[in-house]
Amino acid sequence: MQVKTLNPLSKQALEEIGLEWHTDPDNSAYISTDLISISQAQADAYYAACNELYDMCVETAQMVIDQERFFELDIPNSIVPMIKQSWENDIHWHIYGRFDLAGGLDGQPIKLLEFNADTPTMLYESALVQWALLKHNGYNAELQFNNIFEALGENFKRLVTLQENTSAFNEEYEGWKILFSCVQGSSEEERTTRFLQECAKSAGFNTHFAYIDKVEFNAETGVFYEGVNYEFLFKLIPWESIAIDEPELAMLMQGMMENQNTIFLNPAYTLIFQSKRFLKLLWERYPNHPLLLETSYEPLRNKKQVRKVAFGREGANTQVLNPDLSVVYETKGVYGNHKPIYQEFAPLNKVGEFYYQPNVFYAYEACGLGFRKGGLVMDNYSKFVSHIIQ
Repeated sequence: MQVKTLNPLSKQALEEIGLEWHTDPDNSAYISTDLISISQAQADAYYAACNELYDMCVETAQMVIDQERFFELDIPNSIVPMIKQSWENDIHWHIYGRFDLAGGLDGQPIKLLEFNADTPTMLYESALVQWALLKHNGYNAELQFNNIFEALGENFKRLVTLQENTSAFNEEYEGWKILFSCVQGSSEEERTTRFLQECAKSAGFNTHFAYIDKVEFNAETGVFYEGVNYEFLFKLIPWESIAIDEPELAMLMQGMMENQNTIFLNPAYTLIFQSKRFLKLLWERYPNHPLLLETSYEPLRNKKQVRKVAFGREGANTQVLNPDLSVVYETKGVYGNHKPIYQEFAPLNKVGEFYYQPNVFYAYEACGLGFRKGGLVMDNYSKFVSHIIQ
């Protein structure tokens, strides 16, 4: 594994391109000066692996729905009707997600760690910041596995064409409106949301941004902002949070879907993929698949493993366990009430004291690679690392 050193972008330069969350709470830089050099063959392998994994996720999600296995995945009952409806109707299009992986470098096999399918972070830094870093350091910025902006634009068009070919999207659809929303107070979430808005606008949609508490929800007539009705609402709020913390909003959204007046992005069925307990069902459907790790609802026998919870975030409530289940490393968090999952341990590539985790964004197809750098478990102090194809 080859790691080069970049000259950093200044804080001012990062802020000028929209990255305000450039410094972590410990005053260390969030954007690493590391540059991981990969081959075209390695980039192609990441691309092919994530396309195959997505197809496997779709087949396994169909099994979940057919067999009514939502409880196993720790999915609240209140959200199940929306999951089923969004799954059964093609107009509920999955815009983007992010595969977290191990391996792919130094001869290590690519393995799926989890799929962040609903509200994945790192989108803006993967799509734009690492491109800007290459350009700043005199590299050809095209030498990346990174066509995220273009892929997202094409995928927004598929909200209308409902098929791979987007040539049917033309000026007659440009009046279709998408409202983009997130909670107020997080510069990262707002920048991610506004970046997605830019992608949709460039694709030809009429777009607007609003904080979620300013959006009007009406089961009979749809979603409104400042008196304007929008056909689509993108909300950077996890579906499980809506179901657990905002049950009245969940009921309103269900009514809107039943009355077919609003399409929500990402769709409710992405909660199936989002549950880490879904990894057990992937293993059940595709046992010993080379891209998967053995995963169970119960501790694995005689294997080093990782205990996660169904809807943990940023590495919280995670334990790395020895084969005898003694704890190697653990993190605390607020997600401990969710059901656990046990996944075979997969070593990350390591240079010095740091580990590197590849992350691949998916928008109809795999479309962009980035890395995180950190400790044994990637947490909210992990750093973003760029790559170059050489």
